[in-house]
Amino acid sequence: MKLDKDISAVVTGGAGGLGAACARRLAGHGVRVAIFDLNEEAGEALATEIGGIFCKVNVTSDPDVDAGFAKARQALGQERILVNCAGGGIGAKTVSRDKETGEIRMYPLERFENSIQLNLIATFRCIVKSAAGMLTLPLLEDGDRGAIVNTASVAAEEGQMGQAGYSASKAGIVGMTLPIARDLSGENIRINTILPGIFDTPLLGRAPEAVKAALAASVPYPKRLGAAEEFAQLAETMITCGYFNGEDVRLDGAIRMPPR
Repeated sequence: MKLDKDISAVVTGGAGGLGAACARRLAGHGVRVAIFDLNEEAGEALATEIGGIFCKVNVTSDPDVDAGFAKARQALGQERILVNCAGGGIGAKTVSRDKETGEIRMYPLERFENSIQLNLIATFRCIVKSAAGMLTLPLLEDGDRGAIVNTASVAAEEGQMGQAGYSASKAGIVGMTLPIARDLSGENIRINTILPGIFDTPLLGRAPEAVKAALAASVPYPKRLGAAEEFAQLAETMITCGYFNGEDVRLDGAIRMPPR
């Protein structure tokens, strides 16, 4: 797929971090970009910067997502590109024991469910709605009709202590990539997933410098945190390379996460 002014894209979680880097990179090629996010201030500022549009969207809400796609399509046209970067999660051990009182605590089930809703179901929701819209478009000269990129995590394969819900949700994204690629193959829509390692994002930016330095040192090579622009570079390759389909690719400096 050739990136130019005739192409529209939607980037979820696009107001900051990995999503913002993808939005900027696509817009740099002339692509018309809609940003889905809850951070209205940052989203509007980025949309103004790149000449795109901001849509305040909670990706766990069906009506919100429908309204976001409707607004984006009315302003920019039907998207051929979807980049799913929205996600997150709060950790907790499956069961734990208070060191002082001996009280046994169980992982709050609602927290597990929230991880699945935010990371896995919301990603699938956006894929389904975007792909349905893509089906209304004619094929491009190269044969593509659309391209989708998802964000999982190395935690999908090496979840650490306290990451049961987060890892399950990200592993679900990995697990559904190939079946979706097969489902969409007859319609010339490709889908791939990136599994990022430790990246220098605003969330990690709030950590103490000593913590960030230790994380960087744990990466085999290069011994640094990943840059959001590198994530966007791989996303662009997945979108533009016509033979890239149904893949789950780690982007992690060869790190393998320890138990904690």
